This record gives sequence, structure tokens and C-alpha cells, in this order.
Amino acid sequence: MAAGGSGGGPGGLSSSCPQPPPPPPGNGAAAAAAACTNGAPPSPPGLTYNQCGAANPAASGGAGGPAAAAAAVGAAGAGGGAGGPGGALQREPVYNWQATKPTVQERFAFLFNNEVLSDVHFLVGKGRGSQRIPAHRFVLAVGSAVFDAMFNGGMATTSTEIELPDVEPAAFLALLKFLYSDEVQIGPETVMTTLYTAKKYAVPALEAHCVEFLKKNLRADNAFMLLTQARLFDEPQLASLCLENIDKNTSDAINAEGFTDIDLDTLVAVLERDTLGIREVRLFNAVVRWSDAECQRQQLQVIPENKRKVLGKALSLIRFPLMTIEEFAAGPAQSGILTDREVVSLFLHFTVNPKPRVEFIDRPRCCLRGKECSISRFQQVESRWGYSGTSDRIRFSVNKRIFVVGFGLYGSIHGPTDYQVNIQIIHTDSNTVLGQNDTGFSCDGSSNTFRVMFKEPVEILPNVNYTACATLKGPDSHYGTKGLRKVIHESPTTGAKTCFTFCYAAGNNNGTSVEDGQIPEIIFYT
Repeated sequence: MAAGGSGGGPGGLSSSCPQPPPPPPGNGAAAAAAACTNGAPPSPPGLTYNQCGAANPAASGGAGGPAAAAAAVGAAGAGGGAGGPGGALQREPVYNWQATKPTVQERFAFLFNNEVLSDVHFLVGKGRGSQRIPAHRFVLAVGSAVFDAMFNGGMATTSTEIELPDVEPAAFLALLKFLYSDEVQIGPETVMTTLYTAKKYAVPALEAHCVEFLKKNLRADNAFMLLTQARLFDEPQLASLCLENIDKNTSDAINAEGFTDIDLDTLVAVLERDTLGIREVRLFNAVVRWSDAECQRQQLQVIPENKRKVLGKALSLIRFPLMTIEEFAAGPAQSGILTDREVVSLFLHFTVNPKPRVEFIDRPRCCLRGKECSISRFQQVESRWGYSGTSDRIRFSVNKRIFVVGFGLYGSIHGPTDYQVNIQIIHTDSNTVLGQNDTGFSCDGSSNTFRVMFKEPVEILPNVNYTACATLKGPDSHYGTKGLRKVIHESPTTGAKTCFTFCYAAGNNNGTSVEDGQIPEIIFYT
């Protein structure tokens, strides 16, 4: 028998045979021919080779092969049943069957999984679940460059039986069904193994159907599992959709069962994102949960030292400075995962000004898309605006829903200086604080504005009054004059207009008004 690949399939890896090089991109048939050894087809991009050249997606680690993802997709219950095409062998009378099949399509469909005229058999799967499936070299070669190379290339096999232990019988039958009749028969339990098989035998049209099925069944509770598989199978479009879903539903996604099964590279890819919609302390708790599971996978004792070890680079991507001091003290500071030096450094970051540098990212995560926008309400800058502990305030409203992520503030007139600042947005009518941040900023002595950001975006509803507040501690600064009561921002791409209306905020005010003062810029997303 010729071996079409041995060792583990989507779930295992063996390496006793030499590994052929991956096929060069963009050269389907030639690549397939070059990589086929003993009838073994080449691995698709992004996969590794197992024994004797069989493609093996699970070899790159993480959440397991396609079988592991089936349950996550299957929970959707959409798009069909559990199985692929039927495995029952066709045994119709051979004589004159052509007369009952008037079209080429019907005649080829009749030959699917049929001994009639078959000239090759595949022993698919392993153990008791394996199946012997008849096929026709011509049909397979017409539909797949890999099969063409297997049967007609320079190293073509002459065997009439080919073993495929790394392929699931249901997935192989789905592939053959498509090659013989253009019919797509995939369901929640077979879609990942069918995608693997379509990749292995270079049938991009069937790959596309599998990816489309996965897109339709993508939900928050299976987004991480499908993201792992999308990265494994080199499906960037599906991976992008999974990441967008995680951004929009971060809390639900990290609470799903599949989150703790992802591989480290996938975890890192998610933690690097600026667009996750969740408080950082909850993200940290989820990452600790993942580290517990990873310790168990690596058969390590579940203790803080080993949690830190398995997290590796991922720990540095947790943005501890975005937490409140209370959140940090109650959770990360007591977890044992951070070193004493890191804990002290972060406590100093929370409590003193100027703030010392920390090893962790302090850039806010903004769960918004599109381009950051800003408006400036002053036309001129002057010198000497003093501070005595009172807030500078300005009331504003907008004509559409936006998310404010920070303010631009003026800095010192006396050269490079550090300021301590508290910024707030208050719902004017109810006096409710919607967002705030105790932080600081460094200025260079110029009349430019300096960004001070909220820890989370603050939703601003249309035609509602809000008060922007900034309480600065530091030397005299520049200030704005010739203020505008109405400022319109027009999107350079869509032309959409966002209109800000400003008015004086009565009460305990350091003097800022529509005409002059602080808080010259509002930074926002639409």
C-alpha cells in the first residue's frame, strides 16, 4: 500500500520520515508535485508535516485540532447535522446505468463513493473508525492539484490503495462529494476536519465554503476557539472576524469555556490589542485562569511562579496602570505573579507625581473603531493661567453619539514641567461622574496641548449636557482665548459632521469659560 501520510492527523504528530519543504507560494500543481513523496500530498500554508509528509495543523500547539473546535461550532446548531456525506457504498447494477443519468453532472455524482469504474481506494482514518473508500483517479486529478501530482506527477504512486490515517472519513467523503458533484455537505461537527482536508488537498472552493460556514456560526462563546483554528489554518479573514467579535464582546468571550484552551501565541495576539472592551482587572483575572489551565497542560504545579513562567510575554501585555489602585491592591498585588519590585513600582505609579516609569503599558484600551478625532475650541494662545486646587470646567453638548477618550490641556510657560491632574466628565443634570482619571503629564514649555486620557471611553449621548473638568497642580500655564461657542468636526472620509456646543459651567470654577481658559481640546471617536 502507498501511504498518503501516517502518524497523527489533526490531533497528533510523528516524525520518523524526512520532512519535505513547504510548497512555494503561488505554484499549485508544481508545488504539489514537488512535495508529494510516496503519494503524500503537501501541507497547505501554515501547517506542519507529520510522518511521511502528511499535513498536521495541530502540530503547532494550542487548543487541539479540528475535532476540538467541532463542539464549539456545533453549539450553534446551524447549517446542518453532525455528519458529512453518507458513508454507504453505492452498489447499483452496473449495466446501462448511464442511461438513467442524462447529464454529466448526474453521471459523476453517481460515481461518488461507488465501486463502479473505481481505480483507487483510500483507507481513511485510524483503528475501528477507518473506512475503505473507492474513488476515480481522473475525477480527483481534475479537481485537485495535489491528487494530480499524486497520480500523474514525476513521483506518482502506482498503488491502488492509499492510506490516509490523518484524515477523518466524514471529512474525506465531504471532499469527494464536492469534487464529484459540487455539493457542499458540512455540518458543525465536520466543518473543521473538512477545512483541514480541503487545505491538505488544495481545494480552495471547498475551503471558502467551510470558512463561510464558520463565519455564520461565529459567536462570543466560540470566538477564541475559532480564532485559534483560523490562525492554525492560515485564514486571516476569519481570524480578523474573530478578533472583531472578541473586541465587541470581550467579557462574554473570555468567560467562555474555550478561552482557557487557546495557545500562548493566540493569547498574546489578543492582549496586544488596543480595542478590547473590558476593564483591565477582569482581563487579568481571565489571564490567571488561562495560566492555571496551561500549568495543568504542562503538568506543572499550579503555583504563582509557574503561572508567571507559562504566561511569558503575555504578562507584560496586561496594562496594570489602567486599573484603579483599589483594583490593583485587591487582585494583582496579592496574586504572587508579580515580583515585589513590580508591585512597589506600580503602587508608586498610582500614588505619586511625577509618576515613575513602569514596565507595563499605560496606553488606554479603546473598544472603538475608526479614526481618533479631536476638536479645538480656541483660536489663540496666551500666557499665565494659575492654579489653586480649583477645577477648570466647561459645559458641552453634541449633536450625535460619541465616545470621549481624553482632553488636550495646556502646559507650563516656564519650560519643561510635570503636572498632576484629575480629569472628569460629569452628567450635568444628575451631577454623576461618568469617567475620571487621576494621572499626570509632562510638558515641554511650548504652547502646544498635551494629551491626558481617560482609562475607558466615556459615552456621550446627543443633546445632553455634560461638564468637562480638569484639576491641575503645577505652575502657571498657557491658556486659550477667542473661544468658539460652536465647533464642527467634519470627517475627511465620510463628510459626517459632529457639532459641539459649549457654555459656561457655573459653580466652583477656576475661571475657564467659552471665551478663554483651559481644556482647549476634546479627543473622541464617533
